[in-house]
Amino acid sequence: MYLIYDTETTGLPKNFSAPVSDSENWPRLVQVAWQLHDDMGELIEVKNFIVRPDGFTIPYNAEKIHGISTKRAQEQGVDLAFVLEEFNKAVVKSEYIVGHNIIFDINIMGAEFYRTQMETSLMDEKNIDTKTEGTEFCAIPGGRGGKFKWPTLTELHVKLFKEGFSEAHNASADVEATTRCFLELIRLRVINYQRLGYDDEYNHRFSERNPKPFELLGLNIEPYKALDSTTVERKVDTDITEHVESTIDEMKDLTFSHLHCHSSYSILQAKCDVPDLIAKALEHKMPAVALTDTGNMYGAYKFVRESIKNDIKPIVGCELFLTADHKIRKFTKENPDRRSTVVFMAKHRAGYHNLSKLSSQAFIDGLYAGCPRIDKELILEHKEGLIATTGGLTAEIPNLILNVGENQAEEAFQWWHQTFGEDFYVELFRHGLDEEEHVNQVLLGFARKYGVKYFASNNIYYSTKEDAVSHDILLCVKDGVLKETPIGRGRGYRYGFPNDEFYFKSQEEMKDLFKDLPEAIATTQEIIDKVEVYDLKRDVLLPAFDIPKEFIHPEDEADGGKRGENAFLRHLTYQGAEKRYGEISDEIRERLDFELMTIEKTGYPGYFLIVQDFTTEARNMGVSVGPGRGSAAGSAVAYCTAITNVDPIAYDLLFERFLNPDRVSLPDIDIDFDDEGRGRIIDFVVEKYGQGQVAQIITYGTMAAKSSIRDAARVMNLPLHEADRIAKLVPDTSLHKVFNLSEEKLKEKLNADQMQMAIQLQSIAKGSDLAADTLNQAIAIEGSVRNTGIHACGVIITPSDIREHVPMTTAKDSDLLVTQFDNSVVEDAGLLKMDFLGLKTLSIIKDAIKLIKLKHDVDIDPDEIPLDDELTYDLYQKGATNGTFQFESPGMQKHLRALKPDKFADLIAMNALYRPGPLEYIPNFIARKHGREEIVYDLDGMEDYLAETYGITVYQEQVMRLSQKLAGFSKGDADMLRKAMGKKIFSLLEKMKPKFIDGCTERGHDPKVADKVWKDWEAFAAYAFNKSHSTCYSIVAFHTAYLKAHYPAEYMASVMTHNMNDIKKVTFFMEECKRMHLTVLGPDINESAYKFNVNQKGEIRFGLGAIKGVGEGAVENIVNERAENGYFNSIYSVTKRVELRSVNKRTLENLALAGAFDSFEGEHRAMYFHELKEGYTFLNKAIRYGNAYQESLDAPPDLFGSVEGVELPEPPMPICDEWVRLDLLAREKQVVGIYISGHPLDDYSFEIKHNCNHSIEKFKDLEPIKNRELSFAGIISDVHHRIDKNGNPYGVVVIEDFTDSKEFMLFREDYMKFKMMLVQGAFVYVRARVQPRRWGDQLEIKLTAINLLSEVLDKLTKSITLRVNLFDIDEEFTNNFKNILEEHKGNHQLKLNVFDPDETVSLEMLSRTHKVKITKQLIQDVGTLIDVQYKLN
Repeated sequence: MYLIYDTETTGLPKNFSAPVSDSENWPRLVQVAWQLHDDMGELIEVKNFIVRPDGFTIPYNAEKIHGISTKRAQEQGVDLAFVLEEFNKAVVKSEYIVGHNIIFDINIMGAEFYRTQMETSLMDEKNIDTKTEGTEFCAIPGGRGGKFKWPTLTELHVKLFKEGFSEAHNASADVEATTRCFLELIRLRVINYQRLGYDDEYNHRFSERNPKPFELLGLNIEPYKALDSTTVERKVDTDITEHVESTIDEMKDLTFSHLHCHSSYSILQAKCDVPDLIAKALEHKMPAVALTDTGNMYGAYKFVRESIKNDIKPIVGCELFLTADHKIRKFTKENPDRRSTVVFMAKHRAGYHNLSKLSSQAFIDGLYAGCPRIDKELILEHKEGLIATTGGLTAEIPNLILNVGENQAEEAFQWWHQTFGEDFYVELFRHGLDEEEHVNQVLLGFARKYGVKYFASNNIYYSTKEDAVSHDILLCVKDGVLKETPIGRGRGYRYGFPNDEFYFKSQEEMKDLFKDLPEAIATTQEIIDKVEVYDLKRDVLLPAFDIPKEFIHPEDEADGGKRGENAFLRHLTYQGAEKRYGEISDEIRERLDFELMTIEKTGYPGYFLIVQDFTTEARNMGVSVGPGRGSAAGSAVAYCTAITNVDPIAYDLLFERFLNPDRVSLPDIDIDFDDEGRGRIIDFVVEKYGQGQVAQIITYGTMAAKSSIRDAARVMNLPLHEADRIAKLVPDTSLHKVFNLSEEKLKEKLNADQMQMAIQLQSIAKGSDLAADTLNQAIAIEGSVRNTGIHACGVIITPSDIREHVPMTTAKDSDLLVTQFDNSVVEDAGLLKMDFLGLKTLSIIKDAIKLIKLKHDVDIDPDEIPLDDELTYDLYQKGATNGTFQFESPGMQKHLRALKPDKFADLIAMNALYRPGPLEYIPNFIARKHGREEIVYDLDGMEDYLAETYGITVYQEQVMRLSQKLAGFSKGDADMLRKAMGKKIFSLLEKMKPKFIDGCTERGHDPKVADKVWKDWEAFAAYAFNKSHSTCYSIVAFHTAYLKAHYPAEYMASVMTHNMNDIKKVTFFMEECKRMHLTVLGPDINESAYKFNVNQKGEIRFGLGAIKGVGEGAVENIVNERAENGYFNSIYSVTKRVELRSVNKRTLENLALAGAFDSFEGEHRAMYFHELKEGYTFLNKAIRYGNAYQESLDAPPDLFGSVEGVELPEPPMPICDEWVRLDLLAREKQVVGIYISGHPLDDYSFEIKHNCNHSIEKFKDLEPIKNRELSFAGIISDVHHRIDKNGNPYGVVVIEDFTDSKEFMLFREDYMKFKMMLVQGAFVYVRARVQPRRWGDQLEIKLTAINLLSEVLDKLTKSITLRVNLFDIDEEFTNNFKNILEEHKGNHQLKLNVFDPDETVSLEMLSRTHKVKITKQLIQDVGTLIDVQYKLN
């Protein structure tokens, strides 16, 4: 007998693997239907029961699936005990239990038997699952591990009968379909006699009895229908209707505010940003608004700031994820993480801090699958000052109502009510969803029963109804799916919102939605009234610095003073001043006392003590510290305490540029460390102040113009090349500006070419095709927060646990906590931010000095490098600055050659001038230095501060100094002027101008001239640079130039070491080495280290670390072994001596390919990869030999006590041909990224020299080569043949030459013409022209001809002219020359230009008897006779 049955339930279990005794886990039985068939398929019995609910309700979502409501089940159901008794009788009769996904149904029935304590053999019976049996038969691809997917019952039914069945998720109908499928599988012998345990004739007998496919029996499969077939609507009785009508007028006096809003900080889940929310609240005259972003509080600070600024009451909230235990992070498919959401709002500052702690812990301990989670235990710990709501459909209580049962939902409701009391509210939504109406009815029942107030809400994810589409685009971007994918659950569907009602509705719209529940509107104001307004801005909290006992002041602890810190800072300052200056002059003392007084007045001595502490520690640890950066270099206190290394008095740098005595603001000291040591300093700070008091700063990655186009195109299925074309049209501005600024304003921002690009974008957006839709959606989503990252250098240090101050998060690539507030607000939020910058240049200097010590035994202290070194200035005057700091751009090199700097002040000025804006003053600066332009000072006294820059205002400090001298400005006023000019604060400038003119007049200056000076400053001061920063970085730059000038090999080796990860830069610097006549050798196992180094001959040796797949540990092992036991002399020498677990097969292969073993006599690269008869390579054999040899060394003593081991002879080397040069170079490039031993084009250098006028590198700037006929040569390194959306073929080809590589695209007839030439590895000669595109002024490269490079001389060269000295011609020359011409016969004409050097007369003759083949060899052979000069025609 076969018992085929199916169940309908109240839902799904939490854990599919849980035992049936776990009654809380398994859902309740709602319906069971079965059919009993004999072994020939004859129907014996059919039953179908609905179970009367006892102690449970049927959730709404379960009812939606099977159509059985709690009310119907109560009216039509039977007792569970009777159903189980009947079912047990069928079990007893059966031999097999059958179903589709039968284990689920067995567990459902087993759980009910357990609950009723009835005996059953169900769990022990043999079972057959049609899902499993039909898997191979249906063969649906897409299962795990490349297997087939389990078929659904419908999929199996369609496969067997070529038709579906109409009634899924009705137990009786499902049994009918399952039975039909099961019996048909037996008839077709998919389920055979062996599976069933019958004799081998069983399938035959079954097929004879049932020769035709099984039909549906049509037994009792009517679907269960709702009692009332009309659509469920909101039930409003007559009394309520009358009540509504009477309260409509009353509601007009009520105000409504939105209390459930998401911003773009709910990453890729919401469309509106914080200003949008505030603007909408203002537009709709709402007194308050709440921000409840999903999972984070990223936007809280900006939200509060903007709300207060606009007289809107800010309510800080958050929608957090709730789970059973937030610390559990391991789940299975059977027992997944089940989480809901919960909405909190902070009533006051203490509540905000508790919400902040919940959000922090959600990330720190509860982050799982991208969701920061909390649990109820955490809530109990941090509930003070918080308002909790029932939330939306994903919240705990609504979820229980919809998916588990009203009893469980009520239990949860009671917990929240007991926990939050009057601060717990029912949140009602009306987005037009049936689920919401059902939840609302149940929640209102709970609210009335327990006296909980309810309020009206709209779950806001976008500003306007029209934004629903762009919001949907964001959801698709988040999930990486196409927008055209239908919204739903399961395979083939995507997540999406059900309608467009999730926008910022007006007060009137909300009142209309809830006109039957006026209390819901009124309660929003009650919640608002509970919330206090508090600003998140506060003074910076400095950690207490641990000062020595002798400086501790007893009154500090009582009143929070900083007397002790001030005293200790003064002590360190004067102690350092004695070391720096020797004798402390009155000028120095006055400067130090002024600074110390200002630091004391502003209250920041601790800041200086903290910074000097870790900079001192850095030097003690051997970490390079920069001389300073930014305005901090203007502080003499910083110089004396070794925070900086530039004397501000010597360079006339201003302290008030750093710390304004008239305006207290936190100073900003940024410190450069060598990038390899930066992490060690951060570790020191963490160890000193504690893990909980040091953090990094978050960054928000937003969609820029091009990325928004590419993201929109990806989800809207716009072809890639179309997306690329549109993205490349974006000028250097935002899409918002392109489409919203007037034409005049746009022209001010864009040049002519960019303006044309903008016009093309505007034209595309006006279209009606997919490209237009994509662009318009890109405009809508531009600026949305797409992801988060970590600030490159910012570090936060707090006096206590940082979670007490701001919400925190975590990051994958950091062990430290990360603030949820970004760099723009952390200091305003009261956090001390310090920038720990990693400067690669310091590492370059450091490693170069190590190489110099190693090679020349010379100790160099960067601080002792003389800044008047002539050889260094000679380098600058030649513009030979490639690889140095700050001065290496081609434009800067050009200006240096013109300037010919001969003093350090020139470099400081050039560093400041070489930027957009002041760049135009460089020619004047150069002309004045060399006396070609007169230096004029507008007012007496200006020369004192402008002489060093030849009368040109270059630095902000000059403006500050001159305003004090000319107009009597105070130091504070001077700094205010500098800020106003630099940031173009015109209102402040208007106030300060009269004061300047009057001050000048009082001091005897002509007011008209003073007015001119002011206007000059207004024009230029916005570009004026910080002299302190320029001085610091010019010092670092000078150090690099000094090392390059005096120790070029060591310096360039270090430069290449620190660019190993950027192979293009390595290539560039190798070319620079060639220019400097420095030899760069390939990697060698006997000379190379991990980094680039310099050998005894002064040649630079390639670093092994630059080879792909060669790790630092492997190189360390090789170098150590080499140092201990000498050079390696063969591959066997290597495998016998190195640790083969770290120097593994891949490492050895890549070393061989890169040429690291080329120095081994009698060995070549092809040999290592030669396939032996044993079936593996020779290198493999060498490794096996090495392992065996090393094992023999570790062998125990033999019978005679010898421990020498067995002598293993080295196997013979294989005999094989060397790789051809091109093959060798290709493999070399594969592991290094560049050609080291040579270049594939080397063989064509003659052809390239005489036929090419261009190189690929020069395509970077198209404007200078517009409309020119260009010719270049290269190797095709990549080719793609593609088809566009219109079905037209096109090609993409990458061509590489000595200088660079570039991708070219060929369309239409060009592609068809050159298609046969597009072969990877081909050497080609290309003619091209740079011209405007057909649809605008944007330039394009059009390839006009492609030829094989090997055919260039034959096809494009007609003749060669050899220039011969008359006095070189004799009989011997003539005979030898004839022989050479015979050896090089060809089709090119030969011309001779014979000249008399004394008479300057020449005669050109055409050879009528000899024609030659022009080759490089011909020129070389003729060169053996004479000093040959030639010209190709």
